[in-house]
Amino acid sequence: MSLTHLNARGEAHMVDVADKPESRREASASGRIRMLPETLALLAEGGLPKGDVLATARIAGIQAAKRTHELIPLCHALALSRVAIDFTLDEAESCVEVFATCRLNGRTGVEMEALTAVSVACLTLYDMCKAVDKGMEIDAIRLDTKTGGKSGDYRRGEVPGETAGEGAVVTGAEGPIVTGQGQGGQVAVGSRCDIAAPCIRVKCLAELRERLGVGDISVPLSDLPRADVAGLKTALTVLDPRFAGLNEGRVLCAVNQVMAGDDTPLTDEDEVAFFPPVTGG
Repeated sequence: MSLTHLNARGEAHMVDVADKPESRREASASGRIRMLPETLALLAEGGLPKGDVLATARIAGIQAAKRTHELIPLCHALALSRVAIDFTLDEAESCVEVFATCRLNGRTGVEMEALTAVSVACLTLYDMCKAVDKGMEIDAIRLDTKTGGKSGDYRRGEVPGETAGEGAVVTGAEGPIVTGQGQGGQVAVGSRCDIAAPCIRVKCLAELRERLGVGDISVPLSDLPRADVAGLKTALTVLDPRFAGLNEGRVLCAVNQVMAGDDTPLTDEDEVAFFPPVTGG
């Protein structure tokens, strides 16, 4: 196997991709930053002196992915169609896990963009938390999946040449909920709500998802004391007191991707998203 970034004389050069066909390419990477349990608790509570740690790290990771060609000498400038950064707060390991997914339709892959996004997001987490914990450690930065291109697909842990078995879950992959009801190769999309009763699907985005530990939840419409956003907040707070934070002035709301207020009416056809002023991906 030859190294594509070296020419016949062993000199570094940028690979010419002009003659390659365009295809959909996607890569996901992950890493983590270990910290003191007290630091992780402050991060989760929003009590660190520099402000919204996760939102800042998310924006930094997205920016880094878009500017990878300025940081890694022989990378191409790419028109990324998607960059998503997600975090998981792991109390057992006292760390923040960072996940990045990059995607485009193009002539070269996005592995370096995903890895750069994770690296810079981790560095930003360190910067945002270092006032209270200078002993944090960044490790386990790695490529998890890669799809598209001449070299084929890659999934960490798979034996080269093998494909994922039926029902296998691929880290970082996104797509419709497959119910198995499709006919003739068609994909059937699952129900919008995961309960039988008429319900509202609620999404918590960005920092809220990490703080509350939930991204999606279905709330029966009958649980709302009144059929509007304020009633939904009340029903959520009954489920878990932590949802009382949705009444903070800095938390925004959108109904069916349109900005909404407490008096916005709701039906069982609606999807409601709560998010801080800055989100990414």
